[in-house]
Amino acid sequence: MSGSFDFEQALRSKRVFVTGHTGFTGTWACLWLQQIGAEVGGYALAPETEPTIFHATQADQSIQGTIADICDFARLQDAMAAFRPDVVLHLAAQPLVRRSYREPLRTFEINAQGTAHVLEAARHTGVRGVVCVTTDKVYANREWLWPYRENDPLGGKDPYSASKAAAEMVIQSYAASFSFERGEGPAIATARGGNIVGGGDWSEDRLIPDFVRSLVTGRTLTLRYPDATRPWQHVLSLVHGYLMLMAKLLGPQAKDFARAWNLGPQDPRHYSVREVFELMGEEWQRPSIEYMNDPLPEAGALALDSSIARNLLGWTPPWDTPRVIRETAGWYRQFAEDPSSARSATLAQIDAYREAMARA
Repeated sequence: MSGSFDFEQALRSKRVFVTGHTGFTGTWACLWLQQIGAEVGGYALAPETEPTIFHATQADQSIQGTIADICDFARLQDAMAAFRPDVVLHLAAQPLVRRSYREPLRTFEINAQGTAHVLEAARHTGVRGVVCVTTDKVYANREWLWPYRENDPLGGKDPYSASKAAAEMVIQSYAASFSFERGEGPAIATARGGNIVGGGDWSEDRLIPDFVRSLVTGRTLTLRYPDATRPWQHVLSLVHGYLMLMAKLLGPQAKDFARAWNLGPQDPRHYSVREVFELMGEEWQRPSIEYMNDPLPEAGALALDSSIARNLLGWTPPWDTPRVIRETAGWYRQFAEDPSSARSATLAQIDAYREAMARA
């Protein structure tokens, strides 16, 4: 096996605890981890959408999971201690910008306090490494065209972005206060990714799920900010980065990788909401659209500089944006035709992504 798969070898037989394992990204991560022979445990709320990729792929039948709230520290600590993980992938979050306006207190509680709960439980249960997933929106957005770098100032105007920036401050505090090198806590890495797309996401107020719902129901799709650009990337590109980081935190040079990482798309072109909509239409069919008259404030332009991840981590996702949208549309189209195909379609895309990695 080529060197590009060393991270899989490092995670084989390791005990990986995934918070948010019932979610969209969590399910894809757990299935990839199981494919390479890791032992996977989870902690999350029950899925709130219908359908849900967690049940559709039968991931619920193979993962040792606890269904509970990340804000219940005692329950979380008991679950983590019982599983005895080597490494934690912290995905549990309230990830929706528009919901954060409706539920700001809950958003801060889950994203900031929940992260503190995970890190506190990890340092008391002998965990060696924690990868905390935040977002590209942690940066103080200046609406400029230049991509943000890991040392740019953090901030956030909407409750979601601010809560994730607050989580980054919690992470920095734990890393500084409880030294990994002195054995006081785990090595901690932060992963800042962009707009995740891929099969099996049925969240509210997201372009691809809204597109799919419009086709299935025949209703008009409402577009917000059609000219806004986003760092679109397939869920497998980000899971790829998360797995590489977990492997590094378990290795002899863990301290060199316990830092913040931008994991943005490799495609040099920035695609707008309108362009991604049109790509989806070309791959499937085009629903009727309307434009929202008074959308809640969101960033107009976002881009990440991921050169550190490329150069130091060796993270080079092989799919460009058109391929990402083609794979995403194909997954949903196949599911619409045969919902029982979800597991085989998901595992086939993991294999296709890994094959593309091997050729890159």
